[in-house]
Amino acid sequence: MSYGQGGPQSQWDPWKPHSQQPWDSGGSQTPDWAALAEASETRNKRRRLLFIGGGAVATLAVGAAVAMAVVSANGDNDASGRPTDLPASASLPSDSSAPAPSFDPTSAPPPLDPKDFISSAKKDTAPLSAETLFPGTQLTMGETVYKKGATADTEDCASAAGGTLPKVLDTAGCTRLLRVSYLRDGVAVTVGVAVFETEAKATEAKGRTDKKGIVKSLAGKGVAAFCDSAICRSTTNSYGRYAYFTIAGFTGGKDVTTKDTKVFSTGDDLAEFTFRQIRRRGEAQASAAAGE
Repeated sequence: MSYGQGGPQSQWDPWKPHSQQPWDSGGSQTPDWAALAEASETRNKRRRLLFIGGGAVATLAVGAAVAMAVVSANGDNDASGRPTDLPASASLPSDSSAPAPSFDPTSAPPPLDPKDFISSAKKDTAPLSAETLFPGTQLTMGETVYKKGATADTEDCASAAGGTLPKVLDTAGCTRLLRVSYLRDGVAVTVGVAVFETEAKATEAKGRTDKKGIVKSLAGKGVAAFCDSAICRSTTNSYGRYAYFTIAGFTGGKDVTTKDTKVFSTGDDLAEFTFRQIRRRGEAQASAAAGE
């Protein structure tokens, strides 16, 4: 091998700056085109490898950046870093140990008892008279119509009673005795309502009355005298602070027998009507008190 220009010819490296290119050993200044082409091809291959490697790294970097962006976007609203795709709160299991809410029990006040208002003079304060207990000019029980006759009201209870009843009324402390008469087809009936301070007194009077104790019949206003001397049918009962009595018979003075069903039904109808009227009196006062 020959050396040019006083020293060994250095090897040309296309990637090393200032390296010398190879020339023809024969001293010719014509470049070795084959070597140059081979060097250029080698250089291009290296560039392609570097470009492919760099592209892969860039792709990995972009992918990692996108993944980080997704994670960051999903976790921006959760400072604790916990997953946010939890089930709805309605589907989460409840804590059975948590105390249940408690409420104060409430209840409506008990309804007022109408009988309380007619069992004592302290509560039974509504206006009272024969007309308030027996209003109108007639009454109807079922299909039967009774014409109303005279009425009476006295504080001397014994004066409106007969037989053993005056003593019973006085002993029990009767304060008033209201009377009214009704008529139907020749049969008349008088109702007597004795008023006491308490229910206990009325019950006492009822219990002491015997078959000889009667309320006096009341004639007038279309009702002729009856039961003055004839045998008549009588009843006794009580409700609240009221004891009530009936006496029924024929206006012509005929005695009543067990076969005279019309007399019995008349007395029973008026006794039932009197009971209803006393009860209605209590209901009216209870209703008024409840509305206050």
